[in-house]
Amino acid sequence: MTARLIDGNKISAELRKNIQEKVAHRVALGLRPPGLAVVLVGADPASAVYVSKKVKACAEVGFISHKIVLNGAISQAELIEQVEKLNHDSSIDGILVQLPLPDHLDVSQVLETIRADKDVDCFHPYNIGRLAQRIPQLRPCTPYGIMLMLQSIEQPVKGKHCVIVGASNIVGRPMALELLLEGATVTVCHKFTEDLAEHVARADILIVGVGIPHLVKGDWIKPGAIVIDVGINRLQNGKLTGDVEFDVACTRASWITPVPGGVGPMTVATLMQNTLLATEELHHEKE
Repeated sequence: MTARLIDGNKISAELRKNIQEKVAHRVALGLRPPGLAVVLVGADPASAVYVSKKVKACAEVGFISHKIVLNGAISQAELIEQVEKLNHDSSIDGILVQLPLPDHLDVSQVLETIRADKDVDCFHPYNIGRLAQRIPQLRPCTPYGIMLMLQSIEQPVKGKHCVIVGASNIVGRPMALELLLEGATVTVCHKFTEDLAEHVARADILIVGVGIPHLVKGDWIKPGAIVIDVGINRLQNGKLTGDVEFDVACTRASWITPVPGGVGPMTVATLMQNTLLATEELHHEKE
C-alpha cells in the first residue's frame, strides 16, 4: 500500500479563494473588508515568520491587517491595555496574540481578555465551551482545518476510532471535541499514556501533534489508516519533518499529510475563515 497525500496547500488555496470572492462581494456592496489584528510580543524568529504568513494571507483575501509589534519586556498591564484597545476598535473583527509569549506574561489572562466574538484563534474558554456543548461558532483553527481536510478526501468520521497523540490546548483537546461532534470514538494519548504503540495501532484516523520528530513509528500504523501529522520539526540538517515516521507510514496508511504542505496551510486558511465569520455573523456586518 502506498498512501495518498492530503494536499493542504491545494485545499487551503481553494478555501482562501472562496473567502476572497466573498470579501470582494462585500466591498462591491459598499461594506468594509474584515479587519484582523495580529499582536507580536518580542522578537522570537519563529513567531515573526508565522505572523508574516498571516499578514500575507490577509492581503491575499482582501482583509485589512494590523500588525502590532510590542517590546518583549512589556508588562502584563500594558499588554492587557493594548488588547482592550483592539476590543473596542470597531474596524477590528479578529484579534490574534501570537504565542508563545515571554515567560513573565500570564498567557491565560491575555487570551481571556480578547473579546470572545473577536477570538479568531479560538482559545477563549467561551468558544471552546461552545464547541464542547455542540454549538460551535468560532472554531479552533488547526482542528477545524483538519476536519476540512478529512471532508476534502470524502472519508467518513462517524463511527471511526480516532486516536489523537498530544493533549495540548491548541490541537489535542479541541481536536477531540471536533471529532466527537462528528460522531467519532476518540482516544486522546499524552505524556502519561502507557503503551502508546498499542493505542496508535487501533486508530482508523490518527492525528499526531506533539513536536517530537518521528515519535510515532511507521510500523505502528494500522493498515489503511488515515494519518494527520500536525508536527513540524527542523532537523540538524535543516530539513523539516513531522512527528510521524513518514516513509514507513506511507507503506501502511491509505492517506497521509506531508510535512510541510499538510496541516500548516489549513491553519492559516481557517483563521481567515473565522475572521470573515466574525465580521458577517457576530458583528452584524452581513449584507
